[in-house]
Amino acid sequence: MVLSAGLLPWRPSDDGPEVFVAHMGGPFWRTKPRAWSIVKGLVEADEDPWVAARREFAEEIGVPAPDGPVVDLGEVRQSSGKRVRVFAVLAPTFDVDVVRSNTVRLELPRGSGRFIDVPEVDDARWFPIAEVREHLVAGQVAALDALLARTSSTDPDHA
Repeated sequence: MVLSAGLLPWRPSDDGPEVFVAHMGGPFWRTKPRAWSIVKGLVEADEDPWVAARREFAEEIGVPAPDGPVVDLGEVRQSSGKRVRVFAVLAPTFDVDVVRSNTVRLELPRGSGRFIDVPEVDDARWFPIAEVREHLVAGQVAALDALLARTSSTDPDHA
């Protein structure tokens, strides 16, 4: 089974935790209501999932992954069957001015022999958890619940 690893930066706010998530690029995701995702990617053979999560974050956002206290939220399973190991990192001062994602090559339309390069991620930003629930890929919402469960009983400065 395919395993991906994702990094979910989070920060406390007066209205509850906020998370930093990415909007998936390309024409397929342009009109989808659940087109936001935890920044993630495939774990290579014998690669540590934490290392993979940090690598993928840098590739898809264009800046190094933030440093901070880490919470392993475990795995979530997307409707495609893909397993995603999610790590949350407390990053209260992290911000990105411009997303500079790597690209993927797509054949459009399928079978046409014509290819285009599209960014894996075309936007990324902070959202309150309550707001992002309806926009996040459905299979990843459980990671938000795990983050809330793991951080609600702790001091956010020491999660």
